[in-house]
Amino acid sequence: MLAEIETEVVVSGAGPTGLMLAYELALAGVEALVLEKLPQRIEQVKGGGIQPRTAELLESRGLLEPLLKRATPHAPAGGHFAALPVPLDCTPWQTRHPFPIAIAQWEVEDVFEERAIAVGARVLRGNAVSGVESDDDGVVVTAEGLRVRARYLVACDGGHSTVRKLLGLPFPGRPGTHQAVLADVRLSTVSPLVPQQIGHMSTLMRQADGYWAMLVPLGGDRYRFTFGRTDKADTATDSPDTVSPEEITTALHAVYGDETTLATVENSSRFSDATRQLEHYRAGRVLFAGDAAHIHPPLGGQGLNLGIQDAFNLGWKLASTLQDRAPDGLLDTYHAERHPVGAQVLHHTSAQRVLADPNPSEDVAALRDIFIDLLRLPDTNRHLAGLMSGLSLRYELSGDHPLTGQRMPDADLVTEAGSTRLSTLFGSGHAVLLDLAGAVPADLRLPARVDLVRATSADDLGAASLLIRPDGYVCWAADSSAPTHSITLEAAIAGNLAKVP
Repeated sequence: MLAEIETEVVVSGAGPTGLMLAYELALAGVEALVLEKLPQRIEQVKGGGIQPRTAELLESRGLLEPLLKRATPHAPAGGHFAALPVPLDCTPWQTRHPFPIAIAQWEVEDVFEERAIAVGARVLRGNAVSGVESDDDGVVVTAEGLRVRARYLVACDGGHSTVRKLLGLPFPGRPGTHQAVLADVRLSTVSPLVPQQIGHMSTLMRQADGYWAMLVPLGGDRYRFTFGRTDKADTATDSPDTVSPEEITTALHAVYGDETTLATVENSSRFSDATRQLEHYRAGRVLFAGDAAHIHPPLGGQGLNLGIQDAFNLGWKLASTLQDRAPDGLLDTYHAERHPVGAQVLHHTSAQRVLADPNPSEDVAALRDIFIDLLRLPDTNRHLAGLMSGLSLRYELSGDHPLTGQRMPDADLVTEAGSTRLSTLFGSGHAVLLDLAGAVPADLRLPARVDLVRATSADDLGAASLLIRPDGYVCWAADSSAPTHSITLEAAIAGNLAKVP
């Protein structure tokens, strides 16, 4: 007999996306239950980098500091586009975190799970989802010995999503043309060819004797080893699921010499360059986020970050919907906003896939040379730095002010309570109405989870008053220091955030 459980939201998958979403929901007072098929976390490096925009979002929730304590130490190095040898410079985007952060995915998951549980989320491991029934009122999820009734299900269960398959949803796109290997290894001896510290991506890539490879030092004798064949001999159909130590040793010796000796393989997996995306991120009471909604070639450190930012966008909207605070159609804006972002990542990783080809044709080699020259131009570098870091993302929101839809950079503020930073105002997951010129009427009615903060700033924030969503994007702004028209502001709140009381 199945044990019966009721909750508001079931999240399938305890990866970074699912755990971040559970944290956001629980922070907003929503009952969130995470079901994970694995009995325990695999300590795999996997998606091993946090991009600048993701770092900003995590800092706004107080999650960045514990992650930095677990990060792999390395000299600051800019991001990359297609592993080309020109670092991307994020400083023009006004961020306190201009460099990617190197950290193992399991460390990210560990911090997210700890914090999610601390604010009330539940995580049940060893519970693989095996059935999904949905109707107008909610969903019933079957997992091992459980039958869970919830109002919504969010599938964050990866590129091979069980939920997506159970619902029979197509996953259109392009299949992989070849496979590569990702392994966490320990080396007993190393040759002079093995890098001693993490540097720019272009300094870590090597190829020899029919292999391309990258060894990333993680401290001591631990390394992250990624490799494949330059002739793409390993296809998506003719390689075994398991990766043998002999296969790893052969690649190590080919690229780094016989003096590089494998001690142990801690874990390994294969991945491909497949590119796919769901047509719709919502199917009634079921929503999709992270790799369950989109997969792409692992170029530029996008996957983990794209999923976490899906969770930041969806979390407050789903919570507002469940608590009957949402304006009509708010939950549907999750797909409307995030699907184009996912499509853009699929687009530019496909371009990188061509430029990063380890065995380029003469024409592609010429294209690479031209592209490297372009990357050295400040405007080109700024554009691609904003694209790869997520700092340039702008949502198409209604409103005439030039800041509408943009992320709000962190800034130093002075309030009645003293000096603070803008990022600290979002720790509760609330939206913030920031009044920098005494323009917001004292009698303005604000809905729950929208905080009015009156402050001054030596920085030019581009407006006298700003309404900033829980995920840090401006949904309304006004330049005048004269009293803000309350009806206009109320309409902005009611249209973008929550019903006005």
